[in-house]
Amino acid sequence: MSYFIYILASQPRGTIYIGSTNDLGRRVFEHRTEAVPGFTKTYGIKTLVHFETFDDYPYAAQREKRLKKWARAWKIELIEKDNPEWIDLWPSIAQH
Repeated sequence: MSYFIYILASQPRGTIYIGSTNDLGRRVFEHRTEAVPGFTKTYGIKTLVHFETFDDYPYAAQREKRLKKWARAWKIELIEKDNPEWIDLWPSIAQH
């Protein structure tokens, strides 16, 4: 089984949310459709801008905790390293 950490954004350089899951497609869909009340629904955070895959849950959980503690500038740098235009990555995972 694979595990994922993901970063969603409200817009380029906007509000950021970091989460983890074992079903990236389902979880991002829940955020996009505002199926679950909370931070992402309140702030309109729906754009998948970064994700990483792990084979082991403890590594994914550890990475999520570390990223949440990072300075905002570091998070933006991580996103822009692979996704400088803040393109929504949802289409690339929604087909799976």
